[in-house]
Formats: sequence, C-alpha cells, structure tokens
Amino acid sequence: MIDLAHAMAGLLVGVLVGLTGVGGGSLMTPLLVLMFGVAPQTAVGTDLLFAAVTKTVGVGVHHGRQTIDWKIVRRLAIGSIPAALLTLMALNTFGQLGKNTSHMVLIVLGVLLLITSVGLLFQRRLMTYGATHQFAHSTHSFAPTVALGAVLGLLVTITSVGAGAIGATILLLLYRRIPVARIVGSDIAHAVPLALIAGAGHWLLGSVDFALLLTLLIGSIPGVIAGSLLSSHAPERLLQLVLAAILAVSGVRLLMS
Repeated sequence: MIDLAHAMAGLLVGVLVGLTGVGGGSLMTPLLVLMFGVAPQTAVGTDLLFAAVTKTVGVGVHHGRQTIDWKIVRRLAIGSIPAALLTLMALNTFGQLGKNTSHMVLIVLGVLLLITSVGLLFQRRLMTYGATHQFAHSTHSFAPTVALGAVLGLLVTITSVGAGAIGATILLLLYRRIPVARIVGSDIAHAVPLALIAGAGHWLLGSVDFALLLTLLIGSIPGVIAGSLLSSHAPERLLQLVLAAILAVSGVRLLMS
C-alpha cells in the first residue's frame, strides 16, 4: 500500500527540484530524517537511488539538447568513483559503531545544508565573480576538477548532498567560459553514476528502504514534470530565498539533534 505522506513528500521535493534545479538530496534527506524519523543511513541510501532514477530523466533531456560536456563528466568521475568506493569501505568498517556513525552523518549533513543555503543566497555574486576571474584555463583544470570529484564522492556517499548546488557552483568558477547550461547538464550527468554506485553500496550495507523509495518516486516524477513546466513563470529569486531559509533551518536542527 502506498504511504500517502511519503508520496506527498516526494511530490513536494519533485516540484521544488523542477522549479529551482536544487538537488533532491539537500531537500529529501533532511525531510526523511526530521519529519519522518527515518534513520540517517537509511535516508541517505534511499535518497541516493532516488536521485539516480530522477536525474537519469534529466540526463536524457540535457543530452538531447547537447548541454553535457563529457570531458568534465569524465574528470569528475575519475575523482568521485574511487572516493565513493573508499568511503563505502570505510562505512562498512566503522558501521559497527552504529550510533556514532549516525551522529557523523547528521553533523556532516547539517554543515553541508548550511553551506548550500549560503551558496543559494550568494549564487549570483559567485557567478559574477567567476565570470571576471580566471581560476583555471580549461586545458589546465584537470587536477582541480578531479579533486572536486573526489570531494563530491566522499560527501555524496556520506550524506547524499553535494553533487548539485555545491558541485555546480565550483564548476562555474573553474570553467567560466563554458555556458551555464552545459555546466548544469554535466553536473547532472556526473551525479547519476555517482548516486547509483553510492546507492548500490548502501543497499549492500543494508541501508536502503525499497518500499519507501518506490513511494517517493511515485510522488516525485509527476512533481518534477510539473515544476519544470512552471519554472519559467516562477519568481526565481524568491524561491531561492525560501529554499535557503528551509535548508538553513534544517541544517541547524540536524546539528542540534
């Protein structure tokens, strides 16, 4: 039987993702932990597979529009995939600590939500700064991109957050001559295999609730479609401010818990 509350949560997150492009991880994981009392590891593992499925649709759209730079995707994956595998091995090794592992997940997740909130507030300034300052030429940005991928692999595997707003913002600074649409498309394309591998690892560790996953997807897929259709008519800046406030409050609550 479908849990209506979880389906509505999926719908809400799907609409917000479609409207703003903010990754579902920064919304879904804290929602599952704070409102539904889902264990942090289960919330992360379930959300990773949730993100892999939903973002696959986005990859198809961006590929059709030719807004994916596969060179950037490969560079990110060179760093992120090994980092994700090593992180999963560490979680398997130290997972016996149980409660301490949950506390670590909550702390890292809370900090990342606060960082994402700040990033949303200053997104326009960061883009303007990136457009006027050369951080790395495309031909010399291999190492920074691989390093970014490694950091994202670690963060996403632990918290399911990071591949969206944080990754895209840094890529905008590294590749300022590449159109924003290609940066966003590349970031989404990289997030799919990363989320799939990390989610599969969490499944092997026993921290994925497939019944919950199915219910969330039933709500989120129509939500993403509706949000995408409404995005051109939505007050973007107002939505960013509201989301920043929600993420900041969620981050503080997770840290306090």
